[in-house]
Amino acid sequence: MRSRFEQAARMLTCAIAVALLSLAPMAVPATASAGAATVPSAASAGSSAGTLTAADASHPGEPVVEAAMRKLRHDPNLMSTASIHTLRWVSSSDEPSAADPSWLRWIVNLFAWLAESGRLIVWILCAVVVGVLAVYLLRLLRGVRRGEAEVDVVAPTHVRDLDIRPESLPEDIGAAARELWNQAEHRAALALLYRGALSRLAHVHAVPIRHSTTEGECVGLAARHLSASGAHYIAQLVRIWQRAVYRGEEPATEPVMMLCDGFAAALSAPPAPSPEALPA
Repeated sequence: MRSRFEQAARMLTCAIAVALLSLAPMAVPATASAGAATVPSAASAGSSAGTLTAADASHPGEPVVEAAMRKLRHDPNLMSTASIHTLRWVSSSDEPSAADPSWLRWIVNLFAWLAESGRLIVWILCAVVVGVLAVYLLRLLRGVRRGEAEVDVVAPTHVRDLDIRPESLPEDIGAAARELWNQAEHRAALALLYRGALSRLAHVHAVPIRHSTTEGECVGLAARHLSASGAHYIAQLVRIWQRAVYRGEEPATEPVMMLCDGFAAALSAPPAPSPEALPA
């Protein structure tokens, strides 16, 4: 604001000076003409000519005044406006230069699109990750189930210290146990029935019997893999076996005879399906 006032004051001062210069020579011809009245005509004519010549030399004309005003108007110190050059950031609306390669413009546009649609891209990536994870878990679960179904049950030869191999047992286990019981070998008769039951569970019915399987686990496995009558037979046999072995109780003859007579019916191999029942 102060610079504008100074410029205006300078322009006003210059204009006043030019006006004074243009008005000052007008008094000179009048004074010269008044003094020339007492001079002879020849001298008066000569002095008038000299006075006019000096006046013409000292009086600036309109072209001179206009040239001076034009110079003042173009003086940078007296101008009302000024041009200032400053630096500015290139805005996003500026068109890219034609000298930029196309791949560089493509990368710039790609990052600009990513910045605008970042949230949408994050949600899409999350959905893809969840879908891939779900498919992976489903396939893993199916593989585990298929592996469990395909695992072959390897029947052990002994359960603890009891030999359950089929070749170590008689052909008719029930009759052999009855004979031992009648010979007063009660412990041997019960052991033969229990060994035969474990052998039939492992080798005939493919029940997953292990070397360390306990009596209670045998009852549970029989309940899941055998029929109701077979599971009931195993439960009754295990109960009498535990009382005789761990408690030292002498079982009654009648329940033991029933176990001997019902061994084959309860633990024999399931009948093979007839050809008519097989699907075509």
